[in-house]
Amino acid sequence: MKKLLTPEEKALLFAETKKRFAKDRFATKKTECKLLDVAPGYAKCAMPITEDHRNGLDMVMGGAIFTLADFTFAIASNTGQPDTVSLDAHITYLNPSKGHMLYAESECLKAGRRTCSFTIHVTDDEGAHVADVTLNGVRV
Repeated sequence: MKKLLTPEEKALLFAETKKRFAKDRFATKKTECKLLDVAPGYAKCAMPITEDHRNGLDMVMGGAIFTLADFTFAIASNTGQPDTVSLDAHITYLNPSKGHMLYAESECLKAGRRTCSFTIHVTDDEGAHVADVTLNGVRV
């Protein structure tokens, strides 16, 4: 569903999306999620792994990974689409992250009139496939 945009359209969409989702203060301020790329129905985001993201076993906390995936879903499902909120989510943790940065990239499975479905693939900067998150949304 990734639409080809001119460089000017892409720059404008990126700036508008970044401004809109800066209001998601938990993701952008507390966990430091950052938008890297956006197109209608698509988003790629990143989150640095800091000591604050680690659990008692010194691994990246599942909630931090989920926050990055949820933020990526929010951007992908709302860009070029009617306002959308999460309806259901399922996360599968595949491998621990050994890197210093997490990346989340959306894959649109369905973009319907009332509902949508995405898989968010989470990887780290060392190439580990950390998690897959399936999120279903409803248009509001």
